Amino acid sequence: MKKLVIIRHGESEWNQKNLFTGWVDVELSDKGRAEAKHAGVLLREAGIDFDVCFTSYLRRAINTQQIILKEMDREWLPVIKSYKLNERHYGALSGLNKKETAEKYGDEQVHLWRRSFDVRPPMMEDSNPYNSRKNPAYRDVPTQEVPLCESLKDTIARTVPYYESDIKPLIQAGKRVMIAAHGNSLRSLIKHFENISDDDIVSVEIPTGTPLVYEFDDDLNFVKKYYLK
Repeated sequence: MKKLVIIRHGESEWNQKNLFTGWVDVELSDKGRAEAKHAGVLLREAGIDFDVCFTSYLRRAINTQQIILKEMDREWLPVIKSYKLNERHYGALSGLNKKETAEKYGDEQVHLWRRSFDVRPPMMEDSNPYNSRKNPAYRDVPTQEVPLCESLKDTIARTVPYYESDIKPLIQAGKRVMIAAHGNSLRSLIKHFENISDDDIVSVEIPTGTPLVYEFDDDLNFVKKYYLK
């Protein structure tokens, strides 16, 4: 039996303010830091250990993982960062208040942008201050791989191949892995692990700061999952 632990970052400052975040690099809230610390306690008390960790380029996931590792006395573990584990890019919605956006465009349209499988939000303009193509974090990433908006389908197209090429072989080799990432990048992996339909995956909810343990057979077929609480 092989295990993988995935965790959505703790609450961010923009989660708290009900803003569309996506690739915008925001800090954890005080609640988010407390959630990450509690996650570390849960993992330590469950006797779960790791050999290697993966996270995104976004500080809310990076810092969640670091707080967890500190709580586990495992700050020395190798951490591999990839933009391919970033949150879904919300395009021109980035930084907007979700409630106010729904009032402007209608609940149905905003629900479509947020929860459909393959509908993209409006594209971010080049001049947008949140344009990640101007962020030095992505200076070595090909421009066409830094999106200006994404659907969940688009997110899956980068997260799942990265899992298959870089993470799955380590699990198969017996390494104990933790992934700290985001609601939609993790939803992409969950769809892949459990073979969930396009229609059903959009309703899957992942709580912040709560370790989710996956167990696989030796061929890495999904067996079961459970949250540590």
